[in-house]
Amino acid sequence: MSSIDQIAAIEARVNASIIGQERVVERLIIALLADGNVLLEGLPGLAKTRAIKSLSKALESEFSRIQFTPDLLPSDVTGGEIYRTDAQGAGSFEFRKGPIFGNLILADEINRAPAKVQSALLEAMEERQVTVAGKRYGLPQLFMVLATQNPIEQEGTYPLPEAQMDRFLMHVRIGYPSDADEIKVMQLVRAEKAEAEAAAGPAAEPAKVPQQVIFDARREIDAVTSAAAVEGYTVALIAATRRPADFGDKLGKWIAIGASPRGTLALDRCARVYAWLQQRAYVVPEDVQAVIHDCLRHRVSLSYEASADGVAVDDVIDEVVRQVAVAV
Repeated sequence: MSSIDQIAAIEARVNASIIGQERVVERLIIALLADGNVLLEGLPGLAKTRAIKSLSKALESEFSRIQFTPDLLPSDVTGGEIYRTDAQGAGSFEFRKGPIFGNLILADEINRAPAKVQSALLEAMEERQVTVAGKRYGLPQLFMVLATQNPIEQEGTYPLPEAQMDRFLMHVRIGYPSDADEIKVMQLVRAEKAEAEAAAGPAAEPAKVPQQVIFDARREIDAVTSAAAVEGYTVALIAATRRPADFGDKLGKWIAIGASPRGTLALDRCARVYAWLQQRAYVVPEDVQAVIHDCLRHRVSLSYEASADGVAVDDVIDEVVRQVAVAV
């Protein structure tokens, strides 16, 4: 079975347990193949935790969950040194790894932890290593953080600064399922409970996809080409967020700070992954447009005028796409 077929099988298995969130699942797959991290924002009960757990069940991986709380310490994330003594009474320090050393990491409600803990996580995401007591410890080759935050509760939270949010490859928003999908959710939960009660022992799970499939897919994605015209289109979209007045009065009034070079790299990488998932060996402008909202949503800062006018960041990105000429 080819890499694309096995990736499709992973996506199908996750979609089978996350009803009505096909777009969110697709974004998780894109981030995994692009070797990036995701900030997932949505109201409670919309299967954010279930999504990453389902992905972990479909793939040979170690899943770790970190529940962020105001009293969490950086060592609760990275791990720390403990003092141990042997039978002869000689003592030494030994490093005990924290939950960040898993493959798929759920950082639940990241905005509930203070800045020092958030920084420990973001450093691990960026550097793919942690430093404890002057020693560096590398993280696994397969590594992805799915950080969640609740958009409605602000009391007792520490919102991520825009500069730190830039470390995430994608910012994905999850909404309510449709009425028809919600009926399927109820039926799925009932069926799972009935199966669990009927099973005499642990339920047998389908074979997990090996990690090597992800690495093979990434090599194939590296071979996906992007023509000079498409590269120019990608850069023009980013430039429109930095020099908005050159692309219309609306953008000039709405955008305060544009996307960083990380935004350009994220847009290019995710567009190539999206093209590969469509079984194409080259990128077209539609691939860039398909991922631009998730790649730039957290990288564009709006002006006070935009906020006063009730303009959302997705509306601004839509205007960017309308104003920038499509590459030919």
